[in-house]
Amino acid sequence: MGVDHADGRVATLAGRQGGVITYAQLRTLGVGRGAIEHRLLSGSLHRRHRGVYVVGHLAKAPLVEEFAAVLACPDGSLVSHHAAAALHGLRPPVVPPIDVTVRRGDPRRHPGIRIHAVSTQLDPADTLVRAGLPITAPARTLLDLAAVLTARDLRWAMEEARVLRVVAERDLQAVMERYPRQRGVGLLRGAVGSTGSEPRMTRSEAERRLIDLIDAAGLPAPALNARIAGLEVDTLWRSERLVVEVDGYAFHSGRTAFERDRRRDAALQSAGLRVTRLSWRQLTEEPLAVAVLLTRLLDVGA
Repeated sequence: MGVDHADGRVATLAGRQGGVITYAQLRTLGVGRGAIEHRLLSGSLHRRHRGVYVVGHLAKAPLVEEFAAVLACPDGSLVSHHAAAALHGLRPPVVPPIDVTVRRGDPRRHPGIRIHAVSTQLDPADTLVRAGLPITAPARTLLDLAAVLTARDLRWAMEEARVLRVVAERDLQAVMERYPRQRGVGLLRGAVGSTGSEPRMTRSEAERRLIDLIDAAGLPAPALNARIAGLEVDTLWRSERLVVEVDGYAFHSGRTAFERDRRRDAALQSAGLRVTRLSWRQLTEEPLAVAVLLTRLLDVGA
């Protein structure tokens, strides 16, 4: 098979691997050593790791760094830890080094890859494939994070997992049972107990409590789930230009939600609205204080 005829197959295979292809794959497709060197010189291939290349026109493909890291490691390796957490939406995006879990005994090391060696293959329940990329499942990812994060950052990641509904408490209990001696189990168990004991309130439950409180205090009724300034808000007193958002645990927990809510607040305030946030704890434990606060805010806006 000629080199020209191999181009389409190279592009097809690399396209399934985030724009990445290995030396062994190129040779299997009929691309010789000289042709590989020519492609490197012409810029149609870019060396990312030893024996791992990015195809030029696919250099901006999603997951290119993650695929390159996995393909540089032995078969059965997976993206894990910080890199997996970022892909699951539990942590901020990462730049190299990319975390990869491999079977213990592999001596190879690559710049830009952070190796995590395990003595046995992970349980199938702890792995998945996303867009062709092997990656640790959310519960296993949280267990891995427990070994490298502070308790506070681990709690943030767990709350993001719950908000995104990518992991349940039973998943975390199961992964701890599968790896009882894994580093980080103690911290994860403590975090599960801590976040699991938090009362939870859905949006509808929180809003019902707020409306009952408003009625009991004799305050004017707001519009519910109203649109203003291009956004839907929980409660709106339009003439008073007052917005009250209810932070129910299941909808407003975690770093991503925190940043999203602050962006919404800034947009509303720039439109001339006053914005106040109430937590489920305020609604359930401090209803009188909430009533006084709302009375004062509505009087100011009158």
